[in-house]
Amino acid sequence: MRALLRLVPGLWLALLVATPLALVVVLAVSWQSNGVPPYDPPWAGQGTNPDNFRLLLEDPYYRASLAQSLVVAALTAALCLLLAAPMGIAIARAGRWRNALLAAVLLPFWTGFLIRIGAWIGLLRDEGWINAVLRALGLTEDPIPLLYTDGAMLLGMVHAYLPFAVLPIFAAATRLDPVLEEAAADLGATPGRAFVTVTLPQLFPALAAAFLLVLIPAAGEYVIPELLGPPSATLVGRVLFQEFFQNRDWPVAAALALALLALLTGPILLYQRLGRAP
Repeated sequence: MRALLRLVPGLWLALLVATPLALVVVLAVSWQSNGVPPYDPPWAGQGTNPDNFRLLLEDPYYRASLAQSLVVAALTAALCLLLAAPMGIAIARAGRWRNALLAAVLLPFWTGFLIRIGAWIGLLRDEGWINAVLRALGLTEDPIPLLYTDGAMLLGMVHAYLPFAVLPIFAAATRLDPVLEEAAADLGATPGRAFVTVTLPQLFPALAAAFLLVLIPAAGEYVIPELLGPPSATLVGRVLFQEFFQNRDWPVAAALALALLALLTGPILLYQRLGRAP
């Protein structure tokens, strides 16, 4: 029975992780063609094609998309961390309100993702509620361009990924020993000094895990930059869509996906190591 239970996750990983990854690797070394599907695999007679990876290294467009994606993901993770740290600690210490506040954090997951992004579009557009309030208060006469900007894109990213940062910090904060902070206060430490010297070091693994938990999925985000971001935001998710569906260059799209995976391998391994930490 135990062997059967071990077989189930092995089959799941083989079918839904290893097999798709192997197909992407084959696509990345294939040749683009005009057929259906639009590529010739290595065994079709031309051998493997290293030009797809060489193109990523030589073309600044692809290098810029990878770099821009990592920068936006890092900014999103940092902003989520700034908001999630006080939220997670406050929820853990909220007493009888803890479950209600935790449910409020999880509430966005109960609503459709596209509906939430659509709500931001309604708020940020020129005729939206924010510009209407600003005009009603006399702060501006003409609408301020809020939608399709870098700020709107970051706002949407932070809103979507904030719960991923709050949950690990909340879980770690519930395990904090209040006796240590009381001892620091008895020894003359101010609340701020006790937080920096006692609480923060205990939360560091959870803070790092929260940062990585946002960074890793945010690096490949496509929907939010496409719906809220500026046209100049050529993040790797948008470039992948263009190569796959518009240019029908599946081999380059697969090579780009593998390049992003390679860049995220370090953070993924670090996150796994933090997850095994006692």
